[in-house]
Amino acid sequence: MNYIKHLTGFFDRIIQDPNLNPTHISLYIALFQYWNINRFQNPINITRDEVMLISKICSKATYHKCMRELNEKGYIKYEPSFNPFKSSMVILLNFSEDQNQFKKE
Repeated sequence: MNYIKHLTGFFDRIIQDPNLNPTHISLYIALFQYWNINRFQNPINITRDEVMLISKICSKATYHKCMRELNEKGYIKYEPSFNPFKSSMVILLNFSEDQNQFKKE
């Protein structure tokens, strides 16, 4: 996994998506950090409180809305546990192939 190519592909993709806001991006970058720490193995296990802390999201409603929207738009695959004692699972998709769409010539 080339994380620079992946992030370039991610940013190329969000440029085209007018519905994403800085909260979505912050949440995705927090999830990416978890993925990086886990050596890019999928799925990763997350806890809401830790991800909210890293992404600087203070509202649980905002967190859940952004997770749902990132899942619906195909940035991640989110499998919530609905159990306060069990972590949720997230799969991050590989965007390293999507790069160079906005390369200046």
